[in-house]
Amino acid sequence: MKTSLQLLPIAFAALALSPSAHAVLGGAASTVEVDRMQMKAAVPAASNKINYTVHEMTLPSGVSVREYIANDKVFAVAWRGRIMPDLKQLMGPYFDTYTSEARSHGNGHTHVAIEHPELVVHAAGHMRAYAGSAYIPSMLPEGIKASEIQ
Repeated sequence: MKTSLQLLPIAFAALALSPSAHAVLGGAASTVEVDRMQMKAAVPAASNKINYTVHEMTLPSGVSVREYIANDKVFAVAWRGRIMPDLKQLMGPYFDTYTSEARSHGNGHTHVAIEHPELVVHAAGHMRAYAGSAYIPSMLPEGIKASEIQ
């Protein structure tokens, strides 16, 4: 009994740090604040558009991350900065698709363009200048153009 009680704090910590706790691509909008805390970002600024909301946060590294939300779901993410943000955290379950497709482009490429029915990613850059975006086409709100995700 004592052993299981001693492990309880560890179990709670593991649960709190699980990927489902982040505002990942395709995830619930209610977790944007958890995402901000995990990335140690400044308090996000929210701007409301007609059919969606954009939460923009600045990481301690100076990287700007935007999370686009509609219908209580994160349908897109975008980033810009001197280093790459934690794309696994931002893309969640879509990260594996991104990495396998990025590998197929070979080494040395500074631009990755992935266009699948379930995921679109555009990422480019070089040391100290990275930018990109990822979105789920089926979740784009009516009237928004993919070019607006930056």
